[in-house]
Amino acid sequence: MRTEEGEHLKGRRARDTAPEVALRRALHRLGFRFRLQRRVAPRCTADFVLPKHHLAVFVDGCFWHGCPQHGAHEFRGPNASRWAEKIRTNQARDRRNNQAARDSGWQVIRIWECEIQKDSEAAAQRVAEATRPGTPAPPNLA
Repeated sequence: MRTEEGEHLKGRRARDTAPEVALRRALHRLGFRFRLQRRVAPRCTADFVLPKHHLAVFVDGCFWHGCPQHGAHEFRGPNASRWAEKIRTNQARDRRNNQAARDSGWQVIRIWECEIQKDSEAAAQRVAEATRPGTPAPPNLA
């Protein structure tokens, strides 16, 4: 991130966000154990991994990753083009990270913040389904 962009984002939580914690708690209740903030490929760190299942989990914020339902579809104001570019850059990084993790032998699942806020247990079930042998990889929306 460029320095002039970074100052106002300094206090933004990057780890242990409320949706991330809610999903981890729901998964833990289902009996899953995980490791936090693990590198799954060069320059690619998952929010958490289920090492036994070789599953990398990314929790994507609706605004920052451009959720099709809740992400900003249009930016206004003097920095509109900067914010639109920031979201596009994040989405491109997400696609690169998905591929890099897969190339390193990890299965990747991305869960939207809004999915967890709506029903953390259902989001946890979606992650749990990805751990079952023979289950095709879930669609990654990013």
